[in-house]
Amino acid sequence: MKTKNVVLTMVAVMVASAFTFAATPASKVAVVNQNNSGVYKVIYEGATAGKVTLRIVDNKGQVIFNETKKGLSKFILPLNFTGLEQGEYSIEITDETGTQIQKVNHTFAAEATSAAAKAVHITKLQDGKYLMSASTNGNINVQIFDGNDNLVHSKNFEVNGKIAVVYNLKDVQGEPSFLVK
Repeated sequence: MKTKNVVLTMVAVMVASAFTFAATPASKVAVVNQNNSGVYKVIYEGATAGKVTLRIVDNKGQVIFNETKKGLSKFILPLNFTGLEQGEYSIEITDETGTQIQKVNHTFAAEATSAAAKAVHITKLQDGKYLMSASTNGNINVQIFDGNDNLVHSKNFEVNGKIAVVYNLKDVQGEPSFLVK
């Protein structure tokens, strides 16, 4: 009877430890391409804070980047592939739950389109005012719509570098929206 109890206790301990090990959630990794700009964002969320190693390996198997961080449970890291050869790269994230590999196919944009060449930022200020800033070389068109999607303003700008314009939209009905192209 004692032997049977000991065996049952051991089986229960093994089953409980197997469930405990299996219940450890895996880390989550996503790699997002930033508008074909050559910049990829690595988004990592681990089960617990600990040691995390990020490696980038080219299609020849050569490690071109290797970094280890300690005490992190999550991060967002931009990786700039500008200047690297076109091809497939592996982004490897290793933590206490194992290694996850995401593949990216880095290619050059054939020609930068005007939309990709712009960096546009809209900031809501006080009293119905908005700041529109852009960085580009070329023409842009700024269109502003009211809360009912009616066009309330349209203007073309020739930009050689940077531009910033403050719009007073306190009399616009609803929440205004901007379209910059």
